[in-house]
Amino acid sequence: MSSLNLAQARVLVVGAGLMGAGIAQVAAQAGHAVRLFDTREGAAEAAKAKLASTLDGLVAKGKLTAEAAAATLARITPVAALQSADLVIEAIVENLEVKRALFADLEALLPPQAVIATNTSSISVTALARGMQRPERLVGMHFFNPVPLMKLVEVVSGLGTAPEVAQAVFELAARWGKVPVHARSTPGFIVNRIARPFYAEALMLLQERAAAPELIDACLRSAGFRMGPCELMDLIGHDTNFAVTNSVFAANFFDRRFTPSLVQQELVDAGFLGRKSGRGFYRYPDGPPALPALSVAVPSAAQIVVHGQGAVADRFAAALPDAVRERDSDWTGLSVDGHQLRLTDGRRAAELAPGAAVFDLPLAASGDLAFAGDVATAAWLSVLGLTPRAMADVPGLVVARTIAMLINEAADAVSQGVCDEAGADAAMKLGVNYPAGPFEWLAGWDRRAVVALLDRLDQHHRGERYRVSAHLK
Repeated sequence: MSSLNLAQARVLVVGAGLMGAGIAQVAAQAGHAVRLFDTREGAAEAAKAKLASTLDGLVAKGKLTAEAAAATLARITPVAALQSADLVIEAIVENLEVKRALFADLEALLPPQAVIATNTSSISVTALARGMQRPERLVGMHFFNPVPLMKLVEVVSGLGTAPEVAQAVFELAARWGKVPVHARSTPGFIVNRIARPFYAEALMLLQERAAAPELIDACLRSAGFRMGPCELMDLIGHDTNFAVTNSVFAANFFDRRFTPSLVQQELVDAGFLGRKSGRGFYRYPDGPPALPALSVAVPSAAQIVVHGQGAVADRFAAALPDAVRERDSDWTGLSVDGHQLRLTDGRRAAELAPGAAVFDLPLAASGDLAFAGDVATAAWLSVLGLTPRAMADVPGLVVARTIAMLINEAADAVSQGVCDEAGADAAMKLGVNYPAGPFEWLAGWDRRAVVALLDRLDQHHRGERYRVSAHLK
């Protein structure tokens, strides 16, 4: 346990916007006396009035008692000026100098033992602490929107943050019903860094003209993601997403792994920003078009062999009980009358035997699954309850390359001390609702297979983008 205990802390929340109001609600529901301040006249009062309506709605739905709602509201006091507190959480504009000016004002007011937590999502906590009298008392406390519902809190330590301060905030977040994870202050922290390949691989596939946006989205939704990357970028706004990518690129000294996409830049230049402009990858309000219905006929075969070991091979064997099983094969999939249907390992179908097809990583029992190569050979995917979707013959297809790159980025984050493996898994599941964490995916795959796929992507593209993390090797 930390020697610093914030369980009974008086809390000041600075910034009464969506994030600040949500933080105030969570702190008040946990029993803290909360002061809410905003430089905009009337903003704190308006935020409390809106919160009263929200709490009334929760009472009406039976999710909160009337007594608990009244007590929560009574603990929040809008104030017209900065006040002394044991813990200050700032949720103001994402601007380095504006935040630094606020911290200077706070240090002149607060007792020496007070903790200042910043809800920044992108600015270095180390940089924010520069010039402070007590930089060891500053820590990142990055909530996710909507704050009352999202469980994750990234507890971000800058170079000067005292370990006991970070631990005290970690323990406090847990008491508030959140799932905290420790992170080191590096560009993007955990979530915004590890998530970059989810967007970047879709954009690379579009740049390669490998697949339409709706096919990419459908395949990743079938893999368990709530939204595909193209529809998610349309929701976020391409101007916002592109700006974050550029920020991460610059903050990493223009490491080519984070290179922004010309495809997205063109959308921004055209003003096709997504939902808010009525057009992005898709037109709105219609959204993604439906993929065409397929009638997949499995051809007859004289000889079927199931190759390899692992979950995919076992699924084929269960679906084709009369097939021959070759467990010692160096690849996974089917041989149908000599034609190979192979789980992608990063090689293209054109590099294999004539009549071959490669298929994507099947993470679900049903749904759309990308393939490249011979259509008749790929039709055998339907025996697994999957819908084969043809795309260009590129390394790693859609799901496999995306998951492999998410694993690779998480591995780099761990190797650089940004977080540990458990923290990476928790952050991605709770912060962006991934169906699994990167190291959970790795445990269900094969480390050597992931490295081989990334190496083949690297060989194909000849750049730094797909270099393999030392942590994986």
